[in-house]
Amino acid sequence: MASGHVDKCCVVGTLHEGETTGKDIKIEGNIDAYLATPPAGKARDGQGILFVPDVIGIWQNSKLLADNFAAQGYTVLLPDIFNGDALKLNRTGDFDFAAWITKGSTGDNPHTPPAIDPIIVNAIKTLKDLGIKRIGAVGYCFGAKYVVRHYKDGIDVGYVAHPTMVEEDELAAITGPLSIAAAQTDHIFPAEKRHKSEEILIKTGQPFQINLYSGVVHGFAVRCDTSVKIEKWSKEQAFFQAVTWFDQHL
Repeated sequence: MASGHVDKCCVVGTLHEGETTGKDIKIEGNIDAYLATPPAGKARDGQGILFVPDVIGIWQNSKLLADNFAAQGYTVLLPDIFNGDALKLNRTGDFDFAAWITKGSTGDNPHTPPAIDPIIVNAIKTLKDLGIKRIGAVGYCFGAKYVVRHYKDGIDVGYVAHPTMVEEDELAAITGPLSIAAAQTDHIFPAEKRHKSEEILIKTGQPFQINLYSGVVHGFAVRCDTSVKIEKWSKEQAFFQAVTWFDQHL
């Protein structure tokens, strides 16, 4: 595996302040989604971003990030890949993450590829219906797997931060550029998995980038404590890593 499994570090973090500017919508299959659009006159012609979130799904921090991408000129779609069953920030007590993935909180709402893949495909279709011809995709933590899996369905360029649950064969199958933002301290995506990912990416022949941010942990690009200077700086740099990657390749 190119990155490890979901665990408690995937829900730890800080709620960010700010006013969201996008809107809640429904996409095919009656799936909730968040749509962020560029300011008037600043839209990049035919370019959009599919935002695949961490296990907390559509929430304040992911909405703010989607809005930030929209401010850069991209139409951004953030779908509810968990079908109403996302996890809470900083949940307490014991929790069986493996059971949540395979069965969901209710026992009949799994969060596995057979359940999530169709949502991603529908989200890509929605972007195309909105006139998007070139699709970049960003995936944070859990969402990284579904960026890597779906180049074949219309993703042209990918960016992932502190990836979780990406299989080696999924990474080997990408057909477009991929950028990765990694944390220095991350047992889900530690040094050996980063190095293995590098070996795999070289063999794909696709353009790639792996940036390592010191002084931060898994989740920093979306849930960091912005009152801590190094965390705030790293989050901002990881965001602009994605933007400059799309500038170059999308």
